Amino acid sequence: MKDCEELLSGISDYIDGTASKELCAELQHHMEGCENCRVVVDTIQKTVHLYKGDQEVDLPEGFQARLHGTLREAWAHRHGKAV
Repeated sequence: MKDCEELLSGISDYIDGTASKELCAELQHHMEGCENCRVVVDTIQKTVHLYKGDQEVDLPEGFQARLHGTLREAWAHRHGKAV
């Protein structure tokens, strides 16, 4: 039986649905007894789902300028330099 690292090296194919039936079965069997791998796979699947369903959102007027200003101030404070 493969260890976690070997199995998780094929995680992209598994999540994309392009993994072989053998790898899918092996990963699913492994995850039945490995909480860590189950958490990794679940987290990646949720992340991919969020990004695939992501749509552009219009920002409120002035938001971008405020964000950039805040980032500039934080950078200047951290590095002691004005931007």
